[in-house]
Amino acid sequence: MIKVLLADDHAVVRGALAALLSLEPDLEVVAEVDAGDQVLPAVLRHRPDVAVLDVDMPGADGLSAAAAVHEQVPECRTLMLTGHGKPGHLRRALAAHAGGFLLKTAPPDELVAGIRAVAAGRRVLDPNLALTAWDLADDPLTPRETDVLRLAAEGADATEIAARLHLSAGTVRNYLTAVVDKLNARNRTDAVRIAREAGWI
Repeated sequence: MIKVLLADDHAVVRGALAALLSLEPDLEVVAEVDAGDQVLPAVLRHRPDVAVLDVDMPGADGLSAAAAVHEQVPECRTLMLTGHGKPGHLRRALAAHAGGFLLKTAPPDELVAGIRAVAAGRRVLDPNLALTAWDLADDPLTPRETDVLRLAAEGADATEIAARLHLSAGTVRNYLTAVVDKLNARNRTDAVRIAREAGWI
């Protein structure tokens, strides 16, 4: 029996997935959560074989949750699900050691097969997204630039970003200028748009 944890902040989607998986004789949903920061505690408590994680969740995104699961419970494999096929998300999923990455538009039998494959230690990737990611330029931003831009995307100003990251406001402004230059953006707002579309933040 393959034990599965489901993480999705949309109750209808999560319920539909649970109902779908309950029809399979070798799959058992042992836990459901609706936020990324609930994933690791639930994995530690229920010890699933596979955690099926939505990429976009409150609390922490699914990619951060996948990285935490890999670090602390490496025997639990992760399969990412997303409604947005952003190549940058695929790259982040691979960096987080996710076992698979599928779109929510995938046919149900493809999802079920993906869970079984990931549980068996194989990688599962949406083929169209994999081809797109192959052609995508690498993320040009440093981890610190990404942190600064992510907070800017949330609406924080330079002073607030500086306080949260323990930097000076001048350093934050320098990071934001560098980000705009690297992304060939018109301004900070445009840089946020470009980075989001690529899946870098």
